[in-house]
Amino acid sequence: MSTQAAGGIAVAPGAAAQSRGIDWSNVVLNAYILLFFVYLFAPLLVMSLAAFNAYDYPSVTQWRGWTLKWFDALAGDQRMIQGLLNSLVVALGVIGISLPLGLSGAFVLTRLQSRANTLLYAVLVSPLLMPGIILGISTLIFWKRFDVPGGLFLTVLAQASFIASYSMLLFMARLQRQDRDLEEAAQDLGASSLLLFRRITLPFLAPTIATAAVIAFLQSIENYNTTVFAIGGDWTLVTEIGSRFRFGLSPEINVIGVIFVAITIVAATLYVLFRKRELMAARAR
Repeated sequence: MSTQAAGGIAVAPGAAAQSRGIDWSNVVLNAYILLFFVYLFAPLLVMSLAAFNAYDYPSVTQWRGWTLKWFDALAGDQRMIQGLLNSLVVALGVIGISLPLGLSGAFVLTRLQSRANTLLYAVLVSPLLMPGIILGISTLIFWKRFDVPGGLFLTVLAQASFIASYSMLLFMARLQRQDRDLEEAAQDLGASSLLLFRRITLPFLAPTIATAAVIAFLQSIENYNTTVFAIGGDWTLVTEIGSRFRFGLSPEINVIGVIFVAITIVAATLYVLFRKRELMAARAR
């Protein structure tokens, strides 16, 4: 059975009813996406609003008017500023250690054809499965035998012990997609191992190196469990924030969150614009 449409085209009654009805699957999907974004961004919005509230504690329910005094308070908080600088120093040190270690482990696992690869892979990935508290305490106890006190240097070593595993996994995924024929051709033409790495492997790994550096930086900046045991008498931004929980937080913490969110949005926007520019240039060629 079919019905005659205005243009003379036969339309099945079921199809006509479906076109007039509501697609509940799309409604449910859109509602879920909306709830997901509300759940994701509502805390950030509340945190940002509290940074501009004149109330002495982080709150949006007890509004005392708009103010920028918490930004001034953060600028004058020397421990917070020093903690941020210490966090940056530690993060740069972690990048400098974890990336070479991760790359070395990835080379061994992807180039070495051995029955021990499975065991070696489990050993190199195991730091990711250990609690951060265990890593921090074990690092402190181990290096105490060599009279290395807790501090920024020991924090770099403690964080790099597991962040290097993240880098290794990224490098492994990239190296497994590399065309080995290029390396073999270069070796047949007399290229040394150093020249082969510099001219072929390193350019191929460049995007992954940048990605691994960003991930290592973010993992280091936000790490607390490992850092708090290895930092000794020094402090980073997150350990300072954690220590102030005992006395009650001020809206300065919200200001820090606003600054990091703003930096993230700017960096993501620049990255998208840069990628679009690269795609347009590639299409133009």
